[in-house]
Amino acid sequence: MGVIKYLGHSFFEVTLTGLDGSIKTIVIDPWVENPLSPIKLSDYENRKLDYILITHDHEDHIGDAVKLAKMTNATIVGIYEVALYAEEEGVKGIGGNIGGALKIPDLEIVLTPATHSSNRGVPVGFIVRGLDLSFYHAGDTGLFSEMSFIGELYKPDVAMLPIGGHFTMGIREAVKAVELIKPKIVIPMHYNTFPVIQADPLVFKKLVEEYMTVKVVVLKPGETYIYP
Repeated sequence: MGVIKYLGHSFFEVTLTGLDGSIKTIVIDPWVENPLSPIKLSDYENRKLDYILITHDHEDHIGDAVKLAKMTNATIVGIYEVALYAEEEGVKGIGGNIGGALKIPDLEIVLTPATHSSNRGVPVGFIVRGLDLSFYHAGDTGLFSEMSFIGELYKPDVAMLPIGGHFTMGIREAVKAVELIKPKIVIPMHYNTFPVIQADPLVFKKLVEEYMTVKVVVLKPGETYIYP
């Protein structure tokens, strides 16, 4: 059983069974105190995290990663330059690049392309696979045709896709992304944090479910989805 908690913007906390059979908790793009977040950084005191995944180093994505890593002893995972920055800040980092799976024993983690910008390295998405859940977190990205390869190669159970436009895919492009990836479940993200990325996730849900056998799960910040 995998548990996915949405915490606003592109920030997720996911608990799943690792390839070694142990329970793993990871967070992705932990801008903990984003305007929509129902939690504060202090809520992670005395908690254990295994990995912190960073799609790129814009402030609304790298967010509170270093502070969180110091609080929880988690390892930051990302593109090489982001992981190097983490190590310079005194926390553990695993840096890789777009290609095959990272050499991590308890989870399969693959860095995927993302069409965006970044100050350090390049932006990425993540494929994460454990024993009971596989997911694709697209990060900040526009639509690109190779998303079909992500679906074909990794067959993610769940895809987290941005729908807010302006900086990322909007609803129209995200619907096409679902068609290319073909996940079982889609969770929209990166919308309504700021006026410039206003979007209606129910419109996205209607368009996807009207034409495809894919379920769209719209989560309010703080809500969880349990897979399967």
